[in-house]
Amino acid sequence: MKVALVYDRVNKWGGAERVLLALHKIFPSAPLYTAVYNASSAKWADVFTVNTSFLQSFPYARTHHEIFAPLMPLAFESFSFEKYDVVISVTSESAKGIITPPGVRHICICLTPTRYLWSGYTEYFKNPLFKLISFPVIWYLKKWDKVAAKRPDVLIAISETVQKRIKKYYDKDSVVIYPPVTLKRSIVSQKTSNAQKKDSRYFLVVSRLSKMTAYKRVDIAIKAANTLKLPLVIVGTGRDEAYYKKLAGDTVQFVGNVSDRQLSEYYQGCKALIFPGNEDFGLVMVEAQSHGKPVIAYRKGGAKEIIQEGKTGEFFDRQSVKDLISILKSFDNTRYNGNDCIDNAKRFSFEQFEKRIKKIVNLS
Repeated sequence: MKVALVYDRVNKWGGAERVLLALHKIFPSAPLYTAVYNASSAKWADVFTVNTSFLQSFPYARTHHEIFAPLMPLAFESFSFEKYDVVISVTSESAKGIITPPGVRHICICLTPTRYLWSGYTEYFKNPLFKLISFPVIWYLKKWDKVAAKRPDVLIAISETVQKRIKKYYDKDSVVIYPPVTLKRSIVSQKTSNAQKKDSRYFLVVSRLSKMTAYKRVDIAIKAANTLKLPLVIVGTGRDEAYYKKLAGDTVQFVGNVSDRQLSEYYQGCKALIFPGNEDFGLVMVEAQSHGKPVIAYRKGGAKEIIQEGKTGEFFDRQSVKDLISILKSFDNTRYNGNDCIDNAKRFSFEQFEKRIKKIVNLS
């Protein structure tokens, strides 16, 4: 069976990219089709044979893909999949709009209905002038996006939150398959382990740092740490890293992008992961749980499906600095059993993901 993978754009690193690598593990010979590919910022993709659209040759397309949003539908409709039996798209935007010939099965893993068109529209278009100017383009993209959502033979939602959005915006049924946790716990040296035990007073945030993903609300965690003078380590980078660094006080440390081994060590050494965003799923929460660590999360989106309140973490109810501060003041990480967190993470294993994907592809 010949399988191809499709993804919106290959120019960053995050939870969706871990899903792609999990699919690569299941289908190691499957090539990857995408609108644009930036090899310098997406080194993880060197395991794939990457096929790009005509946008690859456009200036700035690899680094500022959002400028070319009106052309994304045409980019994905231009691909040919005649030589494949199954095509699996992973998308939060346009990749679901590929056109497959009769007899070629299209399975779409929907990360979320296009956020800037639907659930996050008011967030992305706060400026009245920008909203007015962009209206014709947004109108066209919304019309196309609804048509594109009808094309897959099977729609997979990565959470119940996304499943509800798919029904609301596309009027389509979908099946939930949670993304798998693939980050392995590192075996650290005794010296490192002792240092972690000594320094496990810090809280951790793992996130991209971009105003384009402001719903992640990293600023809340920074401001809360500033107020309480709590050690906070931030893993991740992005085009607006300088902005977030300006917000940060002396107790906040930015460590940039790190290797999987280093990330595992940061999880092992932290007091808890802070997750202040409203995410479609939130794979980093599962990663923290798999390392035996509790999570402090905003009670929205995928967090409600992952965290067991009082047992593997805590929630705050308003996406505000005040509410996060209130939780942090009373938070005691010794109340949580690391084994409970690890057991909770097992619900999101690669083995479970592989089994369900293969069943849908008709390989088991």
